[in-house]
Amino acid sequence: MNILIAGIPENTKNYERALSRCQVSYCTSLCPDSLSSYDKILLPGGGDMDPFWFGQEDQGSNPADRELDNAQFALLHAFFLTGRPILGICRGMQLLNVYFGGDLIQDLPTSDAHRYQDLDQIHPAQCKESSLLSRLYGPACLVNSAHHQGCGRIGTDLLVTQTAPDRVVEALEHRTRPNILGVQWHPERTGLLPGKEGLADGDALIRYFAEQL
Repeated sequence: MNILIAGIPENTKNYERALSRCQVSYCTSLCPDSLSSYDKILLPGGGDMDPFWFGQEDQGSNPADRELDNAQFALLHAFFLTGRPILGICRGMQLLNVYFGGDLIQDLPTSDAHRYQDLDQIHPAQCKESSLLSRLYGPACLVNSAHHQGCGRIGTDLLVTQTAPDRVVEALEHRTRPNILGVQWHPERTGLLPGKEGLADGDALIRYFAEQL
């Protein structure tokens, strides 16, 4: 088992630690030597993507890194075409939504409830019945947030399977490809937060992804 983290090594240490806890091998790169060496891809969190990708002018996005956008979309496309598992986290889930034809809300009206403020925000989330998220965490749990954008129009064949109280999308699952999943929250670092009853165990989601075929 070998997972490609499609990111910049200095920005992905928490993802690497999470995969190590699950005893999964990985490599962090935006230009790997051979994609055939990897069984699945993890699209990590990070900054805002260029609104060009979803047909909008800048309406509150932070400055984008077009080269990063290009590289991640190309890798996502390659793994999708070959049927390999894909996990998108935070920005990574937003990339998934845009890849499948959706768009983003560039600055959420309720962004203060989700934005990183010295620590991740922690808030409730409802899981759709019979979804993967409900199987892992039950009908409701607490999740951690560190973002100011969110999914707007949902991409083709994606289902919203978890939402925050303000209806911000917290998880997307693919209708026909159960090995494609996105979460807006950060499972790779829930274990780094002060203990709070009901907080989703992020490692459970990471382990699920690691076991996907």
